[in-house]
Formats: sequence, structure tokens, C-alpha cells
Amino acid sequence: MRLSVLLPIYNEERELAACLDRVLASIADEIIAVDDCSTDATPQILARYRDPRLRVVRHAQNCGKGSGIRTALEHATGEYCIIQDADTEYDPRDFPKLLEPIRQGRAQVIYGARDLSTQPLIGYLGNKFLTIATNILCGTRLSDMETCYKVVPTALLHELGLQSCGFEIEPEITAKIAKRGIQIGEVPVTYAPRPDKKLRRFRDGFRSLFALIRYRFAA
Repeated sequence: MRLSVLLPIYNEERELAACLDRVLASIADEIIAVDDCSTDATPQILARYRDPRLRVVRHAQNCGKGSGIRTALEHATGEYCIIQDADTEYDPRDFPKLLEPIRQGRAQVIYGARDLSTQPLIGYLGNKFLTIATNILCGTRLSDMETCYKVVPTALLHELGLQSCGFEIEPEITAKIAKRGIQIGEVPVTYAPRPDKKLRRFRDGFRSLFALIRYRFAA
């Protein structure tokens, strides 16, 4: 079972090297890093790595996390994909346990569920609201829809025809999977929230809610 890591990056010079070291030390078969037109030292950090599993693609202009994921997906050759943020919030050592239910035939799609109580209150409430809205609208039974760690068959991701450019890629993936009647399993994962998120909680939260409604009811 070959695993492709989709790694969207934008101005992550502070934690990128630590993230890449962790991912390269994991069971990942390939890592597609998409530099979303970073203006810091991100390109130089990426250039230092010579591991054959790492492929770097650079956007000519900044397009957003969703665009980075979609570009990475175009180059993925593994049987399964997992999305990885370019910092140290998530731990790639969780990859094996995320894949285990799939290996055992108990699930086709697995999400890594975080302990959201470690988040600031606004982030906690926002994530809980979006997850509850997802469960109501899409008939899922998730505890963490907004998690980065989503393990999905590569072929299925291609079939979804993803369109989102920003953080609303998360509800788009979830709504489109649920519409196909595919059950999404969950596995607890390690999570260390960063204080300086790029996500703008209210703006991106509303965009995610609208995306959830749009893709739930779109033809």
C-alpha cells in the first residue's frame, strides 16, 4: 500500500525543516511538496533536501491551501493520499495507525481525530460547530471534520473533482465523500496546536460552512 503525502506550503520557514524531517522519517512512499509562492526562506529550505521520495512543485502565485492540495494530487502516484500541514501540529508517526483500519478492510477512508480541547476556545467552538453541521447535513458521525489528516484512496480523490482554493477544501472533501455513501472512520491522532495559525477563524469558518452547504446539495 503506497502512501503519498500531499504537503501544501506557504511561508513556513520556522517549522518546515522539522516537518519534512518527520515526514521523511515516516512510512511515506512519496511526498509532493507544493510551495504556494512563499516569500520567506521556504524555497531555500526545500532545496536542501535530496531525498528521492520528495518532489517539489512551486506555484507562480499564491493560490491557497486547497490549490496546493489539488496540485499535489496531480503528481501523486501512491494508492492512498494523506494531507500534511507544513508545521509540527501533526505527527507523521501516526501514519501507520491511520492506515491500519484500511489494511484490515474496516474502512475505505480514515480521518485523524484530534483532541480539540487543547485548542483556544474560539477554535474549539468553531471546529465543533462545523463538525456538528457536517454530521447533520451529510449524515456522518465525525468528531473532527476539519482535521488535516485525511487518508483517502488517490483514485477517489481524483473522482471528487475538487474545486476549492482555500481552507474550504476540508468540507468539500468530506461532503463529496459522504454524498457517495462512503463511511468515514476515525482514529485518534497526536495534536499540538500552534498559536499563530494562518487561518482566520471567522472568515474561513463562514467560508467552510458555505462550502459544506454548497457541496452537500450541488448536483
